[in-house]
Amino acid sequence: MALSSPRASAYIPSSADPQFKHDVFLSFRGEDTRKGITSQLYEELQHRRGIKTFKDDKELEVGVSIAPSLLMAIEESRFAIVVLSPNYASSPWCLDELTKICQCMDGKDSILPLFYHVDPSDVRHQKNSFEVAFAKHEEKFRQPKDRVKQWRVALQKVANVSGWDSKNYGCACGHYL
Repeated sequence: MALSSPRASAYIPSSADPQFKHDVFLSFRGEDTRKGITSQLYEELQHRRGIKTFKDDKELEVGVSIAPSLLMAIEESRFAIVVLSPNYASSPWCLDELTKICQCMDGKDSILPLFYHVDPSDVRHQKNSFEVAFAKHEEKFRQPKDRVKQWRVALQKVANVSGWDSKNYGCACGHYL
């Protein structure tokens, strides 16, 4: 996968710092991207570029809290690539993960968003599939509302970071990432 923007072509050196076990943590909604763009991204980073990349391959159960091992992997990563796809916000797990990423990497210029078949503006303003997902979360998580508020803030924060937009990267056959 070739990405060519100032941030996209940024060099991510393999971590010599013992504080970091992983160079990159991949955050993604499995049902949208696990077998497609996320696997391609992981292959490119981990195997072709030698960048230590964490990708959770477990199928997650609905309603289960984010695993402590996943939280630790976020803490032990220098960067996070967040693959924002149409169903990303429908997963409380993904949103908890994103909140943790924002907490750990805030102010470090370490979060790299990939807008995969979603408009960055829809993420930023929580429109379309993001609006529908949040309406469901607000219904389900009536108390405490702080959790949903944290999710909204995390999404806005990530959407305000210059990232990759899949509609800008096509192949010779006319298809887009």
